[in-house]
Amino acid sequence: MLEVQSYTTRRGSNPRLETTEQVLDIPATPPGDVRNNPNGIGSILSPTVLTAVIIASWYFSNIGVLLLNKYLLSFYGYRYPIFLTMLHMLSCAAYSLAAIRWLEIVPLQHILSRRQFLKIFALSAIFCFSVVCGNTSLRYLPVSFNQAIGATTPFFTAIFAFLITCKKESAGVYLALVPVVFGIVLASNSEPLFHFFGFLICIGSTAGRALKSVVQGLLLTSEAEKLHSMNLLLYMAPMAALILLPFTLYIEGNVLAITLEKAKGDSFIVFLLIANATVAYLVNLTNFLVTKHTSALTLQVLGNAKAAVAAVVSVLIFRNPVTVMGMAGFAVTIMGVVLYSEARKR
Repeated sequence: MLEVQSYTTRRGSNPRLETTEQVLDIPATPPGDVRNNPNGIGSILSPTVLTAVIIASWYFSNIGVLLLNKYLLSFYGYRYPIFLTMLHMLSCAAYSLAAIRWLEIVPLQHILSRRQFLKIFALSAIFCFSVVCGNTSLRYLPVSFNQAIGATTPFFTAIFAFLITCKKESAGVYLALVPVVFGIVLASNSEPLFHFFGFLICIGSTAGRALKSVVQGLLLTSEAEKLHSMNLLLYMAPMAALILLPFTLYIEGNVLAITLEKAKGDSFIVFLLIANATVAYLVNLTNFLVTKHTSALTLQVLGNAKAAVAAVVSVLIFRNPVTVMGMAGFAVTIMGVVLYSEARKR
């Protein structure tokens, strides 16, 4: 009895427990579409329609930047691929800052150490090399052939992974790379507009893209150093622009003054450059959105189809000649890429 009385007294002495009439107002659980779309987008578009719009935007931006680059560098006569790439980097830096700091599409991550900074700087240098080579190759090669060469990225990825990390794939993966290489050899031998220098720098761009993916996985391995793709772009883009600045001044001369002088006589160049730089950023943004709303596997499948779609669209727009053997070689390369992806999944 004493223990019970003592317990009762202690309970009564707590004023927060004396008011048994208190009612807690617990809000109702929101429905699934609201929870999945906190910004209210789901109230306008259904998830299926939203995903379709994002995928369509991905195709538009990826193919659009290729076509705009080709038009500027080959048809419009703006022969400054390094400066054009630097504009892409400045655009990506500005848009990334706005998207992360103001729109908050992903949480902002900071560079934590000088070691991490140097790693990102090294990635930026490889990134510069790859993008400049890719843009320069469009001066000499049609988009269709450029995309055929770009489809061989898995071949170079497997080589660099073995040379740098000693990572060995299964026999099925290596066998799948045979049609990748054979197809591009077939397409090269029958390409009517084949240009040897353009071919070499396009190979360099493809190899640089593969090297970046391998080195990125090697350098940013610790959990503390890993950055979200949008944050990585935020830091890599201004570094890349600084790397490109001395090269564009040395190789292309006073290109800024030339561009401004050209804009005085033809204001359309301003629209082309702004549109080109904006679409270049949208490529990275839609890559992120496709992965977020679908999966990394879906992005890989879309990438396999993108080369073929870009080739067809470019032939329809620019009317560059193609041969049956060239199309067959391209098809063999794409088939090899699909087989490679399936072998990697298994």
